[in-house]
Amino acid sequence: MLNKIMLIGYLGRDPELNVTADGTPVTKFSLAVSRTYKTSSGERKEETEWFYIVAWNKLAETCERYLHKGSKVYIEGRLTQRKYTDREGVQRTSVDVIANDMQMLDPKSASSSSESYSAVGAGDSNDPFLPDYPDDIS
Repeated sequence: MLNKIMLIGYLGRDPELNVTADGTPVTKFSLAVSRTYKTSSGERKEETEWFYIVAWNKLAETCERYLHKGSKVYIEGRLTQRKYTDREGVQRTSVDVIANDMQMLDPKSASSSSESYSAVGAGDSNDPFLPDYPDDIS
């Protein structure tokens, strides 16, 4: 069996870091993924899908530290469902992405932090699927 999703999109809000009762970091944020297509009449249309991303442990801390609203990222993870009751008392189901990998795709010049790093800005490679390494690696 395989449960895997790969997304490239833009953060809809700043990541929110929380810590569980047992001390495990968890970060949550929304991700907008758009696609453009042409209708049968030749009209160009754009659709945006929103995904709710959840990252745990070290990845949660990295997301909270380096990402911000508008950041372009590659997220890889798995889908999971959760049930909840909304404010009106209606039972709802949410499909979330549990992230297990994240790659920052913004060039360094677009970043708001001098400590951030990017696969796009690293060396001569523009491959967003190669790992990112901090500039201050020893």
